[in-house]
Amino acid sequence: MGRLVMKFGGTSVANIERIRNVARHVKREVDAGHEVAVVVSAMSGKTNELVGWTSDAAAMTGTANEELLALARADSTREYDAVVASGEQVTSGLLAISLQALGINARSWQGWQIPVLTSDAHSSARILDIDGSALVKGFAERKEVAVIAGFQGIHAESGRITTLGRGGSDTSAVAIAAAIRADRCDIYTDVDGVYTTDPRVVPKARRLDRVAFEEMLELASQGAKVLQVRSVELGMVHNVRVFVRSSFDKPEDIDPHAAQPPGTLICNEEEIMENHVVTGIAFSKDEAQISVRQIEDKPGVAAAIFGPLADANINVDMIVQSVSSDGATTDLTFTVPASEYSRAKDTIEKAREKIGYKAMDSATDLAKVSVIGIGMRSHAGVAAQAFKALADRNINIRAITTSEIKFSLLIDTAYTELAVRSLHTLYGLDKV
Repeated sequence: MGRLVMKFGGTSVANIERIRNVARHVKREVDAGHEVAVVVSAMSGKTNELVGWTSDAAAMTGTANEELLALARADSTREYDAVVASGEQVTSGLLAISLQALGINARSWQGWQIPVLTSDAHSSARILDIDGSALVKGFAERKEVAVIAGFQGIHAESGRITTLGRGGSDTSAVAIAAAIRADRCDIYTDVDGVYTTDPRVVPKARRLDRVAFEEMLELASQGAKVLQVRSVELGMVHNVRVFVRSSFDKPEDIDPHAAQPPGTLICNEEEIMENHVVTGIAFSKDEAQISVRQIEDKPGVAAAIFGPLADANINVDMIVQSVSSDGATTDLTFTVPASEYSRAKDTIEKAREKIGYKAMDSATDLAKVSVIGIGMRSHAGVAAQAFKALADRNINIRAITTSEIKFSLLIDTAYTELAVRSLHTLYGLDKV
């Protein structure tokens, strides 16, 4: 007998029939003798609907001074969390009812009831602590399945409901698994595992049986959308084995006692018998590049550029510094999400006097392609192979960044799929 956390995303609980399907997955594990906690997202599309309602309600009419507007925005953010957290509350109640209909003792839990304690950064709170004792007591005394509303918690000092940001249910699930010392956290989604790259781009992409935490963290942060980045970080820090699997597999066709059912296990590197040089290729479209030209090369310049961007909550990714064409100054190039491009340019322009740059160039419609694998630690020349392969296909590389187990290339968006397919073949990922 083991202890499992099972997490189901929005598409898995999109309607009552799918919620009943989830209940059958849970029953399979309960019948196998496992203690089970289930974490659920809101039904597909429900969070967007709730967010839309909050936007409509917050729309200002008439006139208001800046101080009143600032107060209204702060209060609205708190109430935003109260509204959008209700989506998961509905799902948890419906799943508990469905489990009870199958003869399983189950009850729903909201984040504040456990409690899941968080910071007070409404709409993007971080988990600080979870007391899992009530859940464990329910396992021991009542053989009870805990059905938990994901994505939410409570700020202890204010007593206000908080939410963890988009994808926060994954984070909730892994954090709860750590709190109750679960043997594994199963993340059920609409795909059957983690692939070497997006199968929609590369039909020969293969599902991976196992991926190291570090690799999954890079894959998630560089564009793979299977798991939320914070959930992978939590799994790595607390050594929670995470298993990505499909909720659309028939519950009755899965053997709960199998060493590893269909899916991808994310675990410590030591659990992986064979390390490939390259494990996967991630990509992110809609990147933007900004180059700040002819800056005086002196201490504090980088801080003058990236400080205001950080204050504006603009995420900066690839950073490259080089000598300017005049040989006396420096150029600094970086990338931001295309959605933040205009704000980033405005922020740099406002700080022009402090930075002291002569010109600023920019480009949009760029993509970042990342090659990831823990095997790179012990193999030289991996990146050089990619440079040659892309050059042979006349794909220009605008910027390059590297780390111990990853390198990323910035290219024109139009060449993304060609680059991904070429690299997937180059590193032998097409082969079964």
